[in-house]
Formats: sequence, structure tokens, C-alpha cells
Amino acid sequence: MRRLGTVAAALVLAGAGVAGTATAAGAATGPADKAPAACSTAWGSGSKSATTADAKPLTDVKTSRAACYDRMVFDISGAHGKLGYHVGYVDAFHQDGSGERIPVKGGAILQIFVSAPSHDPATGKQTYAGTAGKPLPGVDITGYRTFTDTKFGASFEGQTQVGLGLRAKLPFRVVQAGHQLIVDVAHKW
Repeated sequence: MRRLGTVAAALVLAGAGVAGTATAAGAATGPADKAPAACSTAWGSGSKSATTADAKPLTDVKTSRAACYDRMVFDISGAHGKLGYHVGYVDAFHQDGSGERIPVKGGAILQIFVSAPSHDPATGKQTYAGTAGKPLPGVDITGYRTFTDTKFGASFEGQTQVGLGLRAKLPFRVVQAGHQLIVDVAHKW
């Protein structure tokens, strides 16, 4: 009987630990209206890059909001290993290849190059329906705290270019999760 009580107490404590972990995880990634007490701003605003030789086509771009940042996700289905990118602030957004200026609304512009064309190099078939100078298809940033505009730049020489308008020049990070490249921009310093 005593052993049963010990097991029951252990299960209750384990459940409390799981619930505490779930609450902490939700605070880090939950809705923007429930911000945690402190958000990290240690990411910096300097350019970030990684190179790769094995690129697959870009298939989708999505956005989401979290308590401390706005997020843009580039889906490169079928990619294996490290994804290539170059992300940094620019004074003006110019289409890769032509050099034509593309207006992007906001107080700052984050230029994102992903080492993934928006078409299948073997067939030429379009895999992501971006149009130069137009907002990203299917992306709605209404109500975001940091994102103010999105523009497709180009798919040129094996990479796709996106202009991301921001409220201000803010810290950002670039991380990879499987076949997705993630760009998070903090809500504040």
C-alpha cells in the first residue's frame, strides 16, 4: 500500500512537471497578446549567412506571430542537410538580376536570399508562385507587430529573393528546422 502511494505521488509530480513545461513552452511561442516577462533581443541586427551547394526548389512561404517575434518560414521540401541563405538589412530593395527598385513599406527592409529557386531546375515548372514586385502569395501580415510588407524580388541563379518590410530595424535570427528556413524578427530591442 505504501509503494502504491509513492507511485501515485510520483505520477502527480511528473504531471505537474509536464504541465509546467507546457506552460513555459506556450509562453515562448504563444499568442502575441500574452508576452512573457522577458523576450531575448540578443540576436543582433547584423547580416547572417550560410552556404550550401545542394538546393531544392522553394515550395511555400508562410508567416506566423509569437509573443516576442514575427516569423517567416521558407519551405524547401526535399532539401537535405544545411540550407543556404543571406539575410540582412538594406536601404532599398532592388530586384536581383535587373537591379530594378521594388518599393517595400516600413521603417526598415530586411532582404532575404534563400538558396532555393522558385522553380524546378530540371523541368522549369514553377514551384512557388511569386511575382516580381508583388506581395508574397497567400501571406497575410495584417495585425503583425513587426512585419509591415512583403515583396517577391526574384528567382535568379538558383536563389529566391524576398523583401520584408518591418516597423523598424530590429534584432533577427535565422534558424533551420528540417527542410524549413526560419527568419524571426523581434518585436523590440
